[in-house]
Formats: sequence, C-alpha cells, structure tokens
Amino acid sequence: MQKPASTVVVLGTGGTIAGTSAQAGDNIGYSAAQRTVAELVRGVPALAGVALEIEQVAQLDSKDMDHAVWRTLALRCAQHLARDEVAGLVVTHGTDTLEETAWFLQRVLAPAKPVVMSAAMRPATALQSDGPQNLLDAVTVAQLQGARGVVAVLGGQLFGARDVRKLHPYRIDAFGAGDAGIIGVVEEGRLRQFRDWPSSADAIGADALPDDAAAWPVVEIVTSHAGAGGAIVRALQATGVQGLVVAATGNGSVHRELEAALLDAQRAGVEVVRSTRCGNGRVLAQADAALASADDLTPAKARVELMLRLIARPA
Repeated sequence: MQKPASTVVVLGTGGTIAGTSAQAGDNIGYSAAQRTVAELVRGVPALAGVALEIEQVAQLDSKDMDHAVWRTLALRCAQHLARDEVAGLVVTHGTDTLEETAWFLQRVLAPAKPVVMSAAMRPATALQSDGPQNLLDAVTVAQLQGARGVVAVLGGQLFGARDVRKLHPYRIDAFGAGDAGIIGVVEEGRLRQFRDWPSSADAIGADALPDDAAAWPVVEIVTSHAGAGGAIVRALQATGVQGLVVAATGNGSVHRELEAALLDAQRAGVEVVRSTRCGNGRVLAQADAALASADDLTPAKARVELMLRLIARPA
C-alpha cells in the first residue's frame, strides 16, 4: 500500500519575509532578501518535526521579480509537484508582486496539489515580525489532504490565486480577496474552510514558456485618468508592444483620447483588454464593447493573463 505524501518542499525567492534591518524597530528602512529560506525555516521551531525539503530558487526583492525567475520557479514547482512523496509546496515571496506570481503559477501549473505562497509585511528583524507565523501556516496548508491550486496564506487568512490582492502598503493585514472572499482561515494549525480550492484545470504548462525571457510577449499597463492622452500608447507601439492592459476608471470606462489610441493600436494588431482601477468588482462587458474585458482580474493580473495567452497562442 502506497504511503500518503508527506514531504513539503519550501522554495525561497527572497522578499520582506527574508529582509533585515540594522534597527529592530525599523519596518520600512530594511533590505529585502537578506536571509536564506533555510534560515527562515530554522527560525520557526514548530517546523522542526515536519518533513521538509528546502531550496533557494532566487533571492530578490519582489519589486524586481522578472520573467526569468518566473520561468525557473514554474519549472522547479512542476518538477517537485510530479514527485509522489510531495504533498505540497510553499513559496516564500515578497508581498509587492505576490499576487502576480500567484496568478502566473496558477495559470501555468493549475496544480492538483497545493502551492502555498508565504510572505510578510515586516522584515525578519522586526519587533512584530509576521513572517514566522505566516510560514508555519503555509506549511500547514501545504500538508492538507485534498488541498489544491495556488493559494496564499497571510495573517491567518487563505486566499485563492485569482482573488488575492495587496490593498495596503504597510499594515500587517494588507491583503484582501475582492468580492470572492477568502477560502478560509488557519486557526492554531487547522483550516476552517469557507469555499472551494482553485481549479486544477486549464494549465498552460511550464514547458510552454519560452527559454529566453527576452522572447516573452511584451505586455504593458496604461492607466486612464482625467486628462489622459494617447501619446503613451503610440510610444509603446513604437517599441513593439504586443499587448496592452488599460487600468480603466469605473466599469471599464476610458478617456476618449486614450481610448482612440488604444483602438488604433488594436486595429494594428496589438491585443488590448480593459481592467478597472477599482479595488473590487469587475468590468461588466457589453456585447458591443470595442475593447475586451479582463473580468475580475486586477490590472497586474490581467497583464499576466494576456501575456500567457499570447505565449499559448498557436504560431
């Protein structure tokens, strides 16, 4: 009889959770990505008896996350997920681009096992460091039978990859889940679940990602606002941009001058989609809308989605 999977693989990428400051009370003047993921694990005594494997995939401030690291991370996740003895993965990450990486991994892998993003709003040297508890909770979720998909655990709350978003630049309770709400809460090592896990269908596959990050489609975000013009769109077209996401006002409305430039770009072959600047909700598409809707994806996630769609498009 086959033994149930019990190993959790912890993949480190840096971030504030691995950050340090010269002064323990300094929560903004720290340097991110200073401690290894092995050091972070050793800093959580409750993990001493857990079957863990630890791997440092990258070591960077997540504001500097790039496509090359994304590809490496996706490939490492795919390799570990294919192992029978692995119950799930934990990825330590910075909070600034966590939601983008989460959605990227969900769309590329759509894993049948859990891939749990763990992060912190305070550096490891803070007087009130949130990293150790978040890491412990992430490992707890990664061990759960029946768990699946890319999720994030922050402040005791479990978020799905599609819904998680950073809403505050400083507070420990910085994340939300939009209209969908959280999947559940982790309470003293147990999950109280409110809704289902992310789907394990429609994976693009890590092998589809171009080897050379420079060969990935160029997709940028532009913002509609009072007085917005079309010069930025024309400038991006001149650089060879292949996709544009507009962070629109309200229900996908776009300033007339910016919209005219976007329509010109679309006619020239640039893929254009509309998201909304609003923190919650979605762009309710109309049948005769000239620009496609990103539905409930935030502008940053809509960019990831469009980029992956262009990668997956048959040549």
